[in-house]
Amino acid sequence: MVSALRTLRSQFVYWKYYLKTYRIPVFAVLLAVLAVLLAVLALEGFNAAGKHVNAATLVDEVFRVGPIKSFVVQQDGELLIEEYRRGMHAARVTNIKSVSKSIMSLLVGIAIEQGHLDGVTQKIGEFFPDYFKARPDPEKASITLQDLLTMRAGLASTSRGKYGPWVLSDNWVEYVLGQPLVEKPGGAMVYSTGSTHLLSVILTRATGMSTREFAKRYLFGPLHISIGGWDRDPQGNYMGGNNIALSPSALLKIGTLVVNMGVYDQKQIVPRDWIVESMQIYSRSHFNPYDYGYLWWQRKLNGYTLLFAWGNGGQYIIILPALKTVVAITSISKIKETNRASRQKLFRFIENRLIRYLEQNV
Repeated sequence: MVSALRTLRSQFVYWKYYLKTYRIPVFAVLLAVLAVLLAVLALEGFNAAGKHVNAATLVDEVFRVGPIKSFVVQQDGELLIEEYRRGMHAARVTNIKSVSKSIMSLLVGIAIEQGHLDGVTQKIGEFFPDYFKARPDPEKASITLQDLLTMRAGLASTSRGKYGPWVLSDNWVEYVLGQPLVEKPGGAMVYSTGSTHLLSVILTRATGMSTREFAKRYLFGPLHISIGGWDRDPQGNYMGGNNIALSPSALLKIGTLVVNMGVYDQKQIVPRDWIVESMQIYSRSHFNPYDYGYLWWQRKLNGYTLLFAWGNGGQYIIILPALKTVVAITSISKIKETNRASRQKLFRFIENRLIRYLEQNV
């Protein structure tokens, strides 16, 4: 419409000159200007229609990004898209990989609220007294819960190429604590599933119940989520930060909980302040252009803040707070192409297509 008004103004100046110079009838000038204006408006309408994105087109495009099994989009509480492929359905559980880390963050927030944990400045030394009595190390013992939540413990990573030797060890906790400090605690980010496993063990020791039971009672239960498999270490501790089986429906509920600031079904499940604190930026990945909060990733796309839980092989809970949107995605994780290349394609799809579709509904 703006361009149409500009065109109208320029045409008026143009024809005013010719009216004076060549004495053209006024009504002829008005007809000519009106014809130009209608042409411009018609062109703008055509362009707007060309920019319109519909749900069916989105679905076709997203399933070409990689071996995606489920794609569910909810905006302002309304389910806009729900599509499944490759044998997936809403209630079927799948390994969500490191999306589990973001769930661990929610559990820690609940435990602090209930008084089981003192707060994020609490040091890990008090939870592993036997280990540090046998192997005194004041610097490691001073690592805080916040350091674990932000991947700034400083201990050498047990992820990526170091993951196999760690999970094949006889004692996962001792293996993690035995890693050398490659950064100062509270310093640069060192992504490690070992850090989130320490959080799970700490949660168990602080609450007196297993992490699975605590999660079932205070998070999954209130959200009416059924848990599938969940790996355990040789000592019986449930794995912190990897290998939980949940359904696409469960991922959508967790995202809904977060976008609603910890509220689900009109009940405050996770403290609002914890959600706010969790989504602050504390560190940044050395391997990807993403920031990190309390076990939640963050980046900007088209001027919007994108919060996301991310699991290897294409598992996601994606949250766009400004657009009141939650997206749940699961993929076949054993296919190699579902890593970096597909992730880049997915974020381009979100930036260029999904956000435009969501803006249409605001």
